[in-house]
Amino acid sequence: MIETKEILELALKIARQAGELLVDRPASWELTSKTTAIDIATQMDHASEKLIVEAILAARPGDGIIGEEGASRASRSGLTWVIDPVDGTVNYFYGLPGWNISIAVKDEIGTLVGVVHAPTVASTWHATRAGGAFFNGMAITCNNPIKLDKALVATGFAYEVSDRHHQIEIINHLIPRIRDIRRMGAAATDLCMVATGMVDGYIETGLQEWDLAAGSLIAREAGAVVTTRSWRGLELTIAAGADLHAQLSLEIPL
Repeated sequence: MIETKEILELALKIARQAGELLVDRPASWELTSKTTAIDIATQMDHASEKLIVEAILAARPGDGIIGEEGASRASRSGLTWVIDPVDGTVNYFYGLPGWNISIAVKDEIGTLVGVVHAPTVASTWHATRAGGAFFNGMAITCNNPIKLDKALVATGFAYEVSDRHHQIEIINHLIPRIRDIRRMGAAATDLCMVATGMVDGYIETGLQEWDLAAGSLIAREAGAVVTTRSWRGLELTIAAGADLHAQLSLEIPL
């Protein structure tokens, strides 16, 4: 318990330091493509990951690291940090709000600590396993129960254009049946919005471990159900309170 508290405090500190780095936007951009030409990283993604990795290793040199921008280090302590140094890079590049720094720490059981820090919306979420979820220091719970026709559902779209045809089929099916759709542009923020009750549910395909690790723990600790399953060759993630999660799962086209 003491170690968990210390790790949480460290993760919060590092996330805020990365946020301070990132809010000072550069005058020009250095862009690299990743999975596709529209899936980009900036020099600030790399600078943020460098800051985070160096801060972790200075404090905990035996821990492992998995980072979206390539940081990889085997764990000698049994703990591994899972980092998305800028979740929502396209938002960040365009100067839109909602991007975040996502930091999780996992052990052999699963995710132990999760921190999501979104400076542009003055929001910091955190959770520890079996310790509850918090938004700017206040305890939070997801919305439950929610009927499908009253549900506000967040979503996102893949950078692999061929996958969007399947994703849009989900949206076309849901939009006449729900209250409305929201598109924030950052997976960890979407998951935390479910946790806080800012949206009722979240559906997206193609998320990676660094997209999910911190936000999923925060959503679950706030009472949401978060699942990822295979669907048409994609990995489909659904997050919502138990009642809505069951309804959304049934509504996904085969």
